[in-house]
Amino acid sequence: MNKRVLTIVGLALTIFLILTFLISRSKRGPRVLSKADSLYKRAASLQSKGQMPEAIELYQEMISKFPYAEKTAYAWWKLGESHEDKGLLEPAKEAYTRIIANFPNFEQISEAEQKLWDLNTKILFSPVVTDKDIIYKVEPGDTLIKIAVKHNTTVDLIMRGNGLKSDLIRPGQRLKINTVKYTVIVDKSQNSLTLKGDGEIFKVYPIATGKHNSTPVDTFKIVEKLKNPPWYKKGSGSPIPSGSPENVLGTRWLGLSEPGYGIHGGATEEDLGNQLTDGCVRMSNSNVEELFVILPRGTEVTIVD
Repeated sequence: MNKRVLTIVGLALTIFLILTFLISRSKRGPRVLSKADSLYKRAASLQSKGQMPEAIELYQEMISKFPYAEKTAYAWWKLGESHEDKGLLEPAKEAYTRIIANFPNFEQISEAEQKLWDLNTKILFSPVVTDKDIIYKVEPGDTLIKIAVKHNTTVDLIMRGNGLKSDLIRPGQRLKINTVKYTVIVDKSQNSLTLKGDGEIFKVYPIATGKHNSTPVDTFKIVEKLKNPPWYKKGSGSPIPSGSPENVLGTRWLGLSEPGYGIHGGATEEDLGNQLTDGCVRMSNSNVEELFVILPRGTEVTIVD
């Protein structure tokens, strides 16, 4: 047999083996998916009948056997909801994190992101200790202000995370202290405020920014924090008190190192997503109150077009 014939035979054999592999793979794929679908259907059926422990076992089996099957995203979703219902915040966070990391085309991906962000704040404001926290033993002479300054955090956050009703503490008391360095990015093109913790997205908030692109672009720092701030309207001789319908600042003010500009509350649903302020960043009262608890003076705020 000459070399030409051997070459042709060799090519034919190679093509045959490749086709055999591809056919085998194509057959195996649908079977894997069908098994994943079958497990999901059985689990969902058990859940609908109120047999949640049995359903959870099947969801977990599905995740273990078919980690990247399309339906596995739904299994993680069901587990996340179940953990939330039981108050298991960290396992719930893990479930939604897995969805975001592994299933970017999941039809409920935006809801998964929102659930993750909400869980981040729930965990931060709870006694749950994570790898981002330390347990600090109160020393004689300590105050919450001293402890907050020492660890670059806020008194409000220490109180919230430890369930304290007052700022009174005693020597020997153990406190959860969050050690994360937070930064803020305001994106005017998206009218969004992204809170980052140690460089990772912690939560994203909708905002309103300045009309005619008047919100300044640069990196600033939070230099002032006020609860229930008065508003000094241009041309008005006296301040408008907090709570007045004419006061546009809402319940909190985070003043920036650019004089006259800050992040504040008072936004309605209709405000959010629009450019309509005199240059400040406007949020809903509930969201700015959340930021107020988390961010100490000196926090960097970067505003981009």
